[in-house]
Amino acid sequence: MRGPAGFFLCSLLLVAPHCTEVATQDVQPDPKTPCANWMGGAPGYPGHNGLPGRDGKDGRDGQKGEKGEEGVQGPKGDQGEIGVLGREGPRGFPGYSGQKGEKGEGAFVYRSAFSVGLTERAPHPNVPIRFSKIFYNEQSHYDASTGKFLCSIPGMYYFAYHLTVYLTDVKVSLYKKDKAVIFTYDQFQKNNVDQASGSVLLHLSTGDEVWLQVYGEGDNNGVYADNINDSTFMGFLLYPDQDVN
Repeated sequence: MRGPAGFFLCSLLLVAPHCTEVATQDVQPDPKTPCANWMGGAPGYPGHNGLPGRDGKDGRDGQKGEKGEEGVQGPKGDQGEIGVLGREGPRGFPGYSGQKGEKGEGAFVYRSAFSVGLTERAPHPNVPIRFSKIFYNEQSHYDASTGKFLCSIPGMYYFAYHLTVYLTDVKVSLYKKDKAVIFTYDQFQKNNVDQASGSVLLHLSTGDEVWLQVYGEGDNNGVYADNINDSTFMGFLLYPDQDVN
C-alpha cells in the first residue's frame, strides 16, 4: 500500500504497542489519553428499575407527641344488656347512731269503764237497780242516781254482773235502750245463799243507756247485799269505732 491509506495503517501499528503497554500498567485508562478517546463509544440508554429492596428494621419509638384537642362528643349509644349479678360484698361496719328525734304526739287513748256494788236489800222490780257503792267510775259515765250507764264513746263494750241471791228467787235482765238483752234466773234454796251472774258484749252508739233491773213481780227480787255479801255490776269499753275522732 502506498499513499495516505498506507500511512494511516502504519501509524496504527506504531501506536498499538504503546497503548498495550499503558493498559498493563493502569487498570483503568486515563480518559484524557488519545487511546481512550479512540476506544469510547456513545452513552447507553438508562437501565430498567431494579427490584424493591427488603423492608428495613423498625426504627426506635419517637418521643410522645403533645395531647391533641378534645373532639366533639358523639351521640349516646344504645343501652347495653344487664350484666350478671355479682357476688354480695362483705358486710360493712355498723354506722353511727343518729340523733334523737323530737318527741311525737301521743295517740289518744279512749277510756270508759265502771264497777259498782249494791248497798240496799231487795231492790224494787221493773226499775233500774241503783248500784250506789262505787268501786270505779273515773269517767263518770255511770250515774249512781239512776243506775244507768250512758255511752259517751261509740264502740264495743263488755258488761257483767254477779248477784247474791237470798230469801227468794231472782230473775234479772240487762237492758239497752228500753229493751231487755239477756235474762238470768236463779231459784233460791232455803237456808242457803246462792249466786247468779251474766255477761254480754254490746255495740253502743253515743247516747245509748245500759242498766240492770229485776224482771217481773216482787217474788223475783231476791237480789241481796250486806257487809259480807256483794252484788256487783260492771262494764268497760273494749275498743272504739274507727271513725271516732
